Amino acid sequence: MASEIKDINLAESGVARILWADRDMPVLANIRERFEREKPLEGVTIGACLHVTTETANLMRTLVAGGAKVVLCASNPLSTQDDTAAALVKEYGIEVHAICGEDTETYYQHVDAVIDSKPQITMDDGADVVSRIHESRPEALEHIIGGTEETTTGVVRLEAMAAKGDLRYPIIAVNDAKTKHFFDNRYGTGQSTLDGIIRLTNRLLAGRTFVVSGYGWCGKGLAKRAAGMGCQVIVCEIDPTAALEAYMDGFKVLPREEAAKLADVWCTVTGNMNVIDECCYTNMKDGAIICNSGHFNSEINIPWLEEHAVKKESLKPMVDEYTLADGRTIVLLAEGRLVNLSGAEGHPANVMDMSFANQALGAEYMVKHAKEMEPGVYVVPEEIDSEIARLKLETLGISIDTLTPEQEAYLNSWNMGTE
Repeated sequence: MASEIKDINLAESGVARILWADRDMPVLANIRERFEREKPLEGVTIGACLHVTTETANLMRTLVAGGAKVVLCASNPLSTQDDTAAALVKEYGIEVHAICGEDTETYYQHVDAVIDSKPQITMDDGADVVSRIHESRPEALEHIIGGTEETTTGVVRLEAMAAKGDLRYPIIAVNDAKTKHFFDNRYGTGQSTLDGIIRLTNRLLAGRTFVVSGYGWCGKGLAKRAAGMGCQVIVCEIDPTAALEAYMDGFKVLPREEAAKLADVWCTVTGNMNVIDECCYTNMKDGAIICNSGHFNSEINIPWLEEHAVKKESLKPMVDEYTLADGRTIVLLAEGRLVNLSGAEGHPANVMDMSFANQALGAEYMVKHAKEMEPGVYVVPEEIDSEIARLKLETLGISIDTLTPEQEAYLNSWNMGTE
């Protein structure tokens, strides 16, 4: 099937951006060199539904170097970099179905195009391909041996499918690798979310009250970096342990109804739905800015705004102002979709280096071991996680200690105690 992208003539600028990102992705480059020699993915078709960015492009190059045929679509209608998509098609010969700003119908047509390629491995960011296959394209299961999943939201969906016995093939939860969520979620989301908010609003953050809903790894990174910009940070949580951790980390913890009264900027990073809801809107300050850096735009109850606003005005691209009946205004960024990818360029290449190293090695592992694996959600094998960390340290020029034989013997004993 032919690619469907915005403009093939954008390829030249896309190549330049891809190679710029590649400079800061040395772990993936190392894997790509080995893949080029060993061809561990020879003859394998991979159907990928990921954010079509420069970093993803370097993952696609790595999979192709390993011998795979890759068909790629976007995992978010607003995150596609059209010049990157063009470069992947024209310069790297990869089939791509992604256009920035595509509507929902087109989005799922592109997902179907990936499924039509009869992939043996699915590579998801949000589990849209997996759920589409299980709900309406079961014939695709005939060819699939396994998959990988990039993000928290996708893992939650997959675990729900597995718990009900609905998941029909094994999937590696790349998101749960230490070298993924420790770095990508904390450092990547923290920095890129603020980048997206600032680019869209050009507002000074220092001195403002910044509310973070969710104190997982994404929330921790975002709260810390918002505080570093001079914000007064409030955390909203449903988990008592996470709430206590946020408090002990120095942040104010409030229920969302109370936080709404103080919020200048509010960002959700939970993976749930209607996190910002009617009980928040009725308490919000005039001019409050709301956005999402979780996954789906359902984190914000946008239908409520659409129904109750007496006026909606687009102030600039991806900045919409809703005026309520009492005259208060609420500003929604990026249509409630991922603000770090819609308003900025997503995670920096340096952190995606490890995330996509997990994807590449996860695909290789699946080719080797899928026949031994029952349907279900699997953690990234410890040896892959450790190898990626080792490679990252090596590229940073960092050496670490190793155990002496005496220390190994001590750790493996039970009868060596106080002397």
